[in-house]
Amino acid sequence: MNSKGSESLSKTTKSILDKHGIRLNKNLGQNYLIDENKRNQIISFANVNEDDVVLEIGSGIGTLTIELAKRAKKVIAIEQDSNICEILNQRLKKQKIDNVELINDDALKIEFPKFNKIVSNLPYQISSPITFKFLDYDFDLAVLMYQKEFALRMNGEVGSKNYSRLSAMLYFKCDVKHLTDVSCESFIPKPKVDSTVIGLTPKEITLTDEEFETYSKFTKALFQHKNKKIKNALIDSRHIICNLDKKEIKSRFNDIENEKLEKYLTKRVIVLSPEEILYISKELNPIFND
Repeated sequence: MNSKGSESLSKTTKSILDKHGIRLNKNLGQNYLIDENKRNQIISFANVNEDDVVLEIGSGIGTLTIELAKRAKKVIAIEQDSNICEILNQRLKKQKIDNVELINDDALKIEFPKFNKIVSNLPYQISSPITFKFLDYDFDLAVLMYQKEFALRMNGEVGSKNYSRLSAMLYFKCDVKHLTDVSCESFIPKPKVDSTVIGLTPKEITLTDEEFETYSKFTKALFQHKNKKIKNALIDSRHIICNLDKKEIKSRFNDIENEKLEKYLTKRVIVLSPEEILYISKELNPIFND
């Protein structure tokens, strides 16, 4: 690491792991941040204060947790590995930190207690499902670390190689802001890829739950074949949007008399904006699900 501070965090982390005989498992997303400058930067992005209840997923041995707890009203730290969880519990007791609710469980399977901010170095393998789970909750701000490639897809521009189902789904839910990149050298064990810190700020959503559910269904179907034309993509992924067989869905496409909609059906998925996908989903859903 480049600074004295990051060397200190590196030594502290390695010392704790060695003391407890812990070998981190990269396959479980156990890549621990050892760059103190980046840790401090992440916390500053979240602007944590004494009124905040902060949710942290994958707290590990407390690299972020302990510093967040010094600033926040409360930290809800979720860690699935019971051995790691116990190490953090001991560290909190030793430092007399009593405003951390430590939960030893799978973050994808539990209901989260009430919180208003999220700050996490997320385990890579749950990036997508945990992000969509966050969006079912009310919060003010999330500062989250992802694999760089995943982060690029979160904010992919229409028509670009990074434009994806993820980009389209997040579009109506939150503003996505690139905050900083983090080198793979900033972690142990060292991952194969660099990371990116992203800020998510929820939008005032204008869609009803039913409209967003329909939009979500069509987005999933379309982006399974993002380089195909809309009509062909929906035929090939028809099982996601309706119970019609191939012959029947083709027949219903042929019966469409809406000229604007017909033009859209000849376009490729990747050039459709989220607003256009929303329009298509609203027009086609009643046709395919009457």
